[in-house]
Amino acid sequence: MKLILKNIAQHVTLTTQEQELFLSKTETQQYKAKTVLLNAGEICRQSYFVNSGVLRSFNINDNIVEHVLSFATSGWWISDMYSLLSQKPGNLFIQVIEDAEVVILSKENQEILYKEIPQLERFFRILTENSLVANQQRLMDNLSLTAEERFEKFCKKYTNLIYSVPQKQIASYLGVTPEFFSKMKSKMLRK
Repeated sequence: MKLILKNIAQHVTLTTQEQELFLSKTETQQYKAKTVLLNAGEICRQSYFVNSGVLRSFNINDNIVEHVLSFATSGWWISDMYSLLSQKPGNLFIQVIEDAEVVILSKENQEILYKEIPQLERFFRILTENSLVANQQRLMDNLSLTAEERFEKFCKKYTNLIYSVPQKQIASYLGVTPEFFSKMKSKMLRK
C-alpha cells in the first residue's frame, strides 16, 4: 500500500489518519494475465491503481480490430474515464496483460473520500488534468509524428514494456499494423 500513498504524496499531503481512511476505502486484488476487469458496454464503477504487473485499456471496432488506448504499469492509474465520470456505459475494455496486484477504488468510495478528505478531490482533479493533457498530446502525436517518432516516444514513456508486452499490442497503440511495426522495429534496432 505504500506505493499508492507515495503516488498521492506526489501531489497532496495527507495526515496519517487521512491515509488510513483512504486505505480503508480501497481493496487490493491479485489478477492473472488475460483477466478482463471491464468490458465495453458496462458502466465503469471503479479506478485501478497498479502495484505490480501491466494492464491495458482498449477498444474493439466494428471490424473486430483492437485499438490500444493506454497501458498502466506499477504506480499508474487506469480506468474508463468517460464511463467513470458520466456513469454511462463505456466502450473500453480493461485487461490484465501481465499478472498484477491492483488497488481498487470504487466511484462510490471516491465520492465519500472527497467529502471526508478534500485534498483527495484536488489529487484526482490533478490526475484527470494530467490524463487530459496526455491524451491531447497523444492525439497530436498521431496526427503529426511518423510511426518511428511515435515508437521512440513510446520507448521513453514505457521503457519496461518494449519486451514484455505483445508486439501486436504495441503496434495497435502506435496505430500501425503488426507487420509494419515488426519491419520498423527491426530497422530502428539496426541503427
